[in-house]
Amino acid sequence: MRDPHWALVQYRLPGDPRVRSGILAGETVVEPPPGIGDSLLAALARWDEIAAQLRQWSPAGGAPVPHAQLVAPLTYPGKILAAGANYYGHVAEMGIKAPDAASEPFFFLKPPVTTVIGPAAPIPFPAYPGVQLDWEAELGVVIGRTAKDVPPVRARDHVAGYLVANDLSARDRTARADAASPHFVYDWLGHKGQDGFCPIGPGIVPAWLVPDPQQLSIRLTVNGVLKQDASTRDMIIDVDHLIAGASRTATLRPGDIILTGTPAGVGAPRGEFLSPGDTVIVEIEGIGVLRNRVISI
Repeated sequence: MRDPHWALVQYRLPGDPRVRSGILAGETVVEPPPGIGDSLLAALARWDEIAAQLRQWSPAGGAPVPHAQLVAPLTYPGKILAAGANYYGHVAEMGIKAPDAASEPFFFLKPPVTTVIGPAAPIPFPAYPGVQLDWEAELGVVIGRTAKDVPPVRARDHVAGYLVANDLSARDRTARADAASPHFVYDWLGHKGQDGFCPIGPGIVPAWLVPDPQQLSIRLTVNGVLKQDASTRDMIIDVDHLIAGASRTATLRPGDIILTGTPAGVGAPRGEFLSPGDTVIVEIEGIGVLRNRVISI
């Protein structure tokens, strides 16, 4: 896979709880240009200014930061909107009918502060019995300009960049047998919103370094075994129409993340699920590699 040119990251130094911003170039974190600040969320609030500066900058000009320990690149997004049933291969493996590409996209929310974890952070395995923890490799779109009712042709004007995500799912919590009515059958919070259920990272690759988000290879392995191997061109509703659709419902603000759905290869159709000790690696062409290990809590 093609490696990213570079990505905006956040990191800590050993023994120092402060979070700082940096640039990940290859395997090395370097200092960002002056004026970026320590918080990437704050930097996204003035993205036009920051982007103009970054376009004129090269990672070769940044001093290396020894012992940098990467954390989540956004702490924390205002909201995470996750698209469901958005890859042809995935809906086929789940045995459901593919939605019309011209239809309104379906979104659910993931609680940002408690679900977001960074690269190398442990995925907490829920402590209750019968857990069916599943993986979902996803391309994340990071908003850089406020967007409301934007047309698809202008949607990417509002994108700051892209990141790798894993939309973890507790399949055992998909539906509730004790629902008060059919309206409450689906337990989206239990299914998608448990603590640590949204690893993101390793950083944000600026949009101008990603010529076409619909032409990216996306893969996921569990303990080195390939589970998902697809391309973002298999999306049913593309990035532009996802952004436009989301902006018709909720105003998108800098730092918000849209998760764009997962391709075929999740565990549920085969009855395969994660266990404590498993290592999950998600890789997206030109965006980066996200590694996390599942641990008992």
